[in-house]
Amino acid sequence: MNDIIEQLQEMSEAVPVPLELATFEQIVEVEEEILIPLPMELKEYLLYASDVICGSLEPVTASDPNSHTYLSEVAAYAWSIGLPREFVPICQQGDNFFFIGQEGQIQLWQDGEIDEEESWESFWEWAEDVWMRS
Repeated sequence: MNDIIEQLQEMSEAVPVPLELATFEQIVEVEEEILIPLPMELKEYLLYASDVICGSLEPVTASDPNSHTYLSEVAAYAWSIGLPREFVPICQQGDNFFFIGQEGQIQLWQDGEIDEEESWESFWEWAEDVWMRS
């Protein structure tokens, strides 16, 4: 995990208005808004790497409720178009979502279905295989 966070930080692009890392309180607030506990690796990402901007993908954030990547809003939309409620979206691509289950496995939901062929054992594996290469 730490190696991947370091790689992400090295790859992060400088932008005029940088993202901020989420605080523990903001993560608790998001959990209260969506009524689901966040898996540990998602919390780790939000606390230590959610300020990274790299590649073409924009994973969810928890520090700015007005952001288009704010986890509560992304989740509300994903669930409204059919993503099963027990899953938490981690990244939106149009109407497709990478999501995390409570055990930490990442999968892709696209065209209204879970893609059984696309799966990663952890958030950090997904970050390395998908996000960093986007």
